[in-house]
Amino acid sequence: MTTAAHHDRGTREALAMRRALELAANGPERGVNPRVGCVLLSPDGRVLAEGWHRGAGTAHAEVDALSRLAPGEAVGATAVVTLEPCNHTGRTGPCAEALIAAGVARVVYAVADPGEHSSGGADRLRAAGVDVELADAAIVDEAEVFLGDWLFAARMHRPRIILKWASSLDGRAAADDGTSQWITGPEARRDVHTRRSAADAIAVGTGTVLADDPSLTARGADGALLDAQPIPVVFGRREVPAGAAIERHPEAASLVRLDGTDLTADLRDLAKRGIRSLFVEGGPTLASAFIAAAYADEVLVYLAPALLGGGRLALLDLGVTTIGEARRYDFAAIERLGDDVLLVAHPVSSRAPRASISTTEGN
Repeated sequence: MTTAAHHDRGTREALAMRRALELAANGPERGVNPRVGCVLLSPDGRVLAEGWHRGAGTAHAEVDALSRLAPGEAVGATAVVTLEPCNHTGRTGPCAEALIAAGVARVVYAVADPGEHSSGGADRLRAAGVDVELADAAIVDEAEVFLGDWLFAARMHRPRIILKWASSLDGRAAADDGTSQWITGPEARRDVHTRRSAADAIAVGTGTVLADDPSLTARGADGALLDAQPIPVVFGRREVPAGAAIERHPEAASLVRLDGTDLTADLRDLAKRGIRSLFVEGGPTLASAFIAAAYADEVLVYLAPALLGGGRLALLDLGVTTIGEARRYDFAAIERLGDDVLLVAHPVSSRAPRASISTTEGN
């Protein structure tokens, strides 16, 4: 292939990959399966067909695109797909095999499949004589961002954890009598609800359920429910009282109860349920357990210009006994929200979980 022809092919494939990302965005944002898009190009660069994945149990993007062609029409074609074609049989067959059977000659993909059972599609294609290539770095980065929480959960076997608390300047989450509504102002609370809506699930401990009876919903400034609602998750061994507000949650039928004795196992369980991101609201025992176990991937601290004193701390024991063991974070953002300040922080480095810290203590 001449240099000019190679450049032209690269340009067409780059445009097709960008289109594949647009198609992928049509798929469901939540669930076990990723959002994937595919564009099939003829040997001379024309678009033959497009496809995307519509959710668990439906045709994968490559098969969806192939289904739009007549038999033999894909021979010699190039498949441009946002995620490496899968190599396993689940509810549907392996996409790598479908592309081979259709006579596709070339496959370009943006992100390698990290699945323990689904990866290996590129190798299977190459073994069958298909030319396989990774997309350009710029589009790879874009596709990684697009797959975001799904990719994190697939690689780490747990959801991405967003840990939030609101506190006074002196680190108190409530007054001595237990009252905490409202430490922060309306702008901060609106921000919290927007972030709740963006998460797959929201978690509290049973201590918080018993003390505050939270609804765990995502609401707008007018109090109306937002379209996207996180699945409620409750950690702890105590029973949720009959008539609790959480029972009226729009996703109450999907409520997940976890006893919290093995946080790693609990998070794996959530990932298997298709929960990619978990918004942890507290209380302090649950929040401390996530930090101590090095499972707080993003920390949101809504800091109010108030002093409360007393013993109602936002965090409890973290297993830190000396300054060298401090849990270090980098500030990713500092935002002013009305009278309050939002601190967004990410861990400097991962640390091994501390099994001695239990999520059930006090919850």
